[in-house]
Parts: sequence; C-alpha cells; structure tokens
Amino acid sequence: MGRGRVQLKRIENKINRQVTFSKRRSGLLKKAHEISVLCDAEVALIVFSTKGKLFEYSTDSCMERILERYERYSYAERQLAGNEVDQNGSWTLEHAKLKARMEVLQRNQRHFMGEDLDNLSLRELQNLEQQLDSALKHVRSRKNQLMFESISELQKKDKALQEQNNMLAKKVKEKEQAVAQQAQWEQQNNCQDTSAILLPQPMSGTYEARSSGREEEGNPAQHRGANALLPPWMIRHLE
Repeated sequence: MGRGRVQLKRIENKINRQVTFSKRRSGLLKKAHEISVLCDAEVALIVFSTKGKLFEYSTDSCMERILERYERYSYAERQLAGNEVDQNGSWTLEHAKLKARMEVLQRNQRHFMGEDLDNLSLRELQNLEQQLDSALKHVRSRKNQLMFESISELQKKDKALQEQNNMLAKKVKEKEQAVAQQAQWEQQNNCQDTSAILLPQPMSGTYEARSSGREEEGNPAQHRGANALLPPWMIRHLE
C-alpha cells in the first residue's frame, strides 16, 4: 500500500509528535543543504522545538552574516513600503485638491462667459459684476497703453523719415549747384577760346605793315603780296 495523505493538524499524541518533529527536522535540514549546494544559494535555517531547543543550519557557517543581510534587506523593504504608502496617500490628496480647484476654475469661467447664472445669489452676481468691471478696466488700460506706444513709435519713425528727406533734399540741391557752376565754368572757357581764335595779333600785323612800307619802293610785287596777306581795313589805313 502507498503512503496515505497526512492531514495537516497538530498531533495530539506527544510521542508521535516528537517522532514526527525529529524526522521532519532532519529532512528539512537535508533539503536546506541540498538547495545551498545545487543552487549556490545562501541558506539559513532556524528551528526551535517545543521545549525551546535550537536547531540551525547556515551556508558555510555564516549565520550572523546572513542574518545581518536579512535585517538590512528587511529594513529597506519596510522603508520602501512605508514611503510608497505615504506617497500614494499624498498623491491621492493632491489629486483631490487639484480636481476641486479645476472644478472651481471651470465654474468661474462659465460665470464670466455669462453661463450657469441661475444658481447664483444677488450678492454673488454683484461680486461677479464687480470682477467683470475691474477686468474691463484693466483691458481698456492695456489697450490704451498699447495704442499710445504705437503712436509714439510712429511719430519717431515719421521724424526720422523727415530728417532723412531733408538731408536728401540738401544733397540734391548741393549737387544741382555744383552742376550749374561746372556748366558756367565750361561756358566761360569756351567763350575765351573762341575770342582768342577770332581776334588778330597786333604785333605781327604792325611789323608786317612797317616792313611792307619800307620795301614798297624797291619791290612792288612784294608789296602787293604783303597787301594780299593783310586784312582790308589795314590796307586802307596803309594807303
């Protein structure tokens, strides 16, 4: 026959309970040793009997080191769990506050837009009217400030453009005067050149007249040739 399934409950017979404790304790220590060898794990096993006798097993006899490591990890896990609980609680409270605030802001926005006013009392409507009047004053003040700033900026631009226009007009006038003076100077030079070409040379004409007077008796042909070179008015004067 196979072994039957043992019901997990306290064994009432003291002798049978002691025998079962000895057998199960040996098997438990054996399994702890096997898992430490097969899996290269650090195992610590502590068992107290009903009479308070201690039975223990630890990997490489390092019970203190394993217990210290256990305490360290256990403390860290407890701290982390506590922080998570506190953090979750704080986040829940913060979420509730933000949700309530958002609802208030949405309700105020609807009131400012003239919606959902039926549930408001007379005092609340008066407060809402005062808030709207104050907001309208701020809006108008800001609008007037922007308009004044825009006008001032346009006036500055207009002044700068006028100064630039005056400067350009002055440069154009100076350029026209320079061109007129240049044209007048060129005209005067042309007149002087024309006068120098048309007028005869008095010294050379007088010299030729005197020479022709001295040589008139000796060489009539030369006299006639000299007269041919002279202007008519000088010939009449010589005759």
